[in-house]
Amino acid sequence: MNMPLLLLLQAGGGGALGGMVLFLPLALLIFYMFYSQQRRQKKWQGMLEQLKAGDKVTTSGGLRGTIMALKDDAIHLRVPPNNLVVEVTKASVVQVSTTEEEVKTK
Repeated sequence: MNMPLLLLLQAGGGGALGGMVLFLPLALLIFYMFYSQQRRQKKWQGMLEQLKAGDKVTTSGGLRGTIMALKDDAIHLRVPPNNLVVEVTKASVVQVSTTEEEVKTK
C-alpha cells in the first residue's frame, strides 16, 4: 500500500474521502466486467443469427460437425467419421469455422 493512500485512510477527518477512494475502484471493476460480458453476449448472438447450412461448427460439448439443416432453436449436424446426423440446440454452438476461414489457414 502506498503511503499517501494509507495516510488518507488513517486521517480522522477524511472518512468520506477514504470511503470513496476504496469504493471507486471497486465500482469501476464491476462496471467493466458487466460491460465486457454484454459485449461478448452480443457478439455470440450475432454469430448464432448468421449460422447457415454448410458451416462447420463446434459445440460446447465438443462435437465438431457441418450444419445440414436449421430449425428455430436447433440445428442438425453431420458428424464425421460415420456422417452421423445429430440435433443440437443453437445455444450450444460456441465456434464457427466457415470455408473462407479454412482457406486462409491452409
